[in-house]
Amino acid sequence: MNRGKGLFLVITGAIFWGIGGTVAKKLFQQYGIDVNWLVSTRLLIAGGLLLVIQLIGKDRSQVLTVWKNKRTAVQLIIFGLIGMLAVQYTYMASIKHGNAAVATLLQYLAPVIIIIYLILRKQATLTRQDIYTVSLALIGCFFLLTNASLSQLSVPTPAIIWGILSGLALAFYTLFAIPLLKKYDSLVIVGWAMIIGGFALSFIHPPWQMDFSHLTLEAYSYLVFVIIFGTMIAFWFYIKSLQSLSPKESSLLGSIEPLAAVLTTVFWLKEPFGVFQWVGTACIIGMILLLALNKNASSPKRQSQKKKETLYS
Repeated sequence: MNRGKGLFLVITGAIFWGIGGTVAKKLFQQYGIDVNWLVSTRLLIAGGLLLVIQLIGKDRSQVLTVWKNKRTAVQLIIFGLIGMLAVQYTYMASIKHGNAAVATLLQYLAPVIIIIYLILRKQATLTRQDIYTVSLALIGCFFLLTNASLSQLSVPTPAIIWGILSGLALAFYTLFAIPLLKKYDSLVIVGWAMIIGGFALSFIHPPWQMDFSHLTLEAYSYLVFVIIFGTMIAFWFYIKSLQSLSPKESSLLGSIEPLAAVLTTVFWLKEPFGVFQWVGTACIIGMILLLALNKNASSPKRQSQKKKETLYS
């Protein structure tokens, strides 16, 4: 696959994911779609489609062999419940109580949480790079959530709480997935994790228990977009892009996601956004770009520089 196609896939996937959150907010506001129903439905359908893609591919045996090892099976169930389901539910709950822009930006605090966790576990050292990213995240969140006014939060408290929980869940999701992804294809792991999460949430709100009488053709088109484009294709395109781009490049271009969420929230849903909230948005996007640029810098020269920059061990 040529480089141009890889660039197209990762950029398109990031845009779809960002817009998908905004479209979900539209479903919550205008059509009263239940968060539990939407999360369970999108996970089950998207997860099933990802496994179908794997079955069509060259290594279809992984779809079933992942369950033959007991330890791996337990890890996959934990990943599906505490990782995948938690990420999806907290993100959608934050959107429902606030908006897609703030929910997406708060979710992107996960890299900072991961840095802090690794430092506390003494699996990494604190560098100037870490200080810069943490500072950008904290300053960005302050302006984003308060609009530079401590007297009144510009975002509802439940949206902030769910958003922070979403960042924590994404951090767990990222760290816990590493040993699983070393053994099996990412489509298999994420596909099954989606199905596990969707199945578990089905006990709270079964997908088939839904009043579809009030839904219009427009509402159905929104549902299709969230499930197919905002979930399944967004992830699939990102994975496919890694065949011609480095993880560093894909991560960098993936930062278009929060930008897409912000722009569609402001210009499509007409959500008000203050000047200082734009400053906060710029800070958090800057944090993402800074982390992405440094994510896979593992050359000897860079390692030498990192040793010189180390402030804490």
